Amino acid sequence: MSITAFVFARGGSKGVKNKNIYPVAGKPLIGHTIVSALASQSIGQVVVSTDDAQIADVAHEFGATVLLRPAELAADTTPEVLAWRHAIQSFAALFSGEHAQPFVSLPATSPLRAPQDIDAAVERFNAVPCDILFGISPAHRNPYLNMVTIDDRGLIHIATPGSGAVRRQDVPPMYDVTTCVYVGNANYIQSCGRLMEGRVGHVMIPTERALDIDTYYDLHLAELLLTHPFPHLAPNSP
Repeated sequence: MSITAFVFARGGSKGVKNKNIYPVAGKPLIGHTIVSALASQSIGQVVVSTDDAQIADVAHEFGATVLLRPAELAADTTPEVLAWRHAIQSFAALFSGEHAQPFVSLPATSPLRAPQDIDAAVERFNAVPCDILFGISPAHRNPYLNMVTIDDRGLIHIATPGSGAVRRQDVPPMYDVTTCVYVGNANYIQSCGRLMEGRVGHVMIPTERALDIDTYYDLHLAELLLTHPFPHLAPNSP
């Protein structure tokens, strides 16, 4: 199946100015997502939803189609699911009828994502009954063991008390939701109140490919990992 993937990249980012087109390892940030999508086996077209002319120009340069997003769907406080719904409505033919596609969102902030991560997510969504699928990766911290809260006296307490655990092996494993890939049923996305209220599946993303860009420090890490890949699991290795 040749699926259309969507990348949602608005202008006006606050933490990092022009984050979606910030240069990382020789490409604008969003370019890494478009390239990995078009290199995957399951994606045949990439659509970039944006309100920003510079982002639109970069998207065209890397081979994506551009969907102009209304300004009211690109504000700081706008839930991204509303932009997803706008994209689904704009490409309604893709998500209806006998050959309806799953909806695929590939955030621009995951430059270490590999094409096989996308393919694995699509394959798992098709194989496991769920309404939507998130990428997840093993968490470095655990609320039963080494995540804490601070009380009004300035003292810290285990976030989830009562387990008595002193070793990582004694607590349930925890996972971070990544921004690597989302695959969902378009009808569910159109009608749900919250994305996680239905049947939520997962695909495991290696920690080395799960970096989410939110700060200049994250951009520095991405530059290092893309130009000097982790030797045991390079960004584009299986």
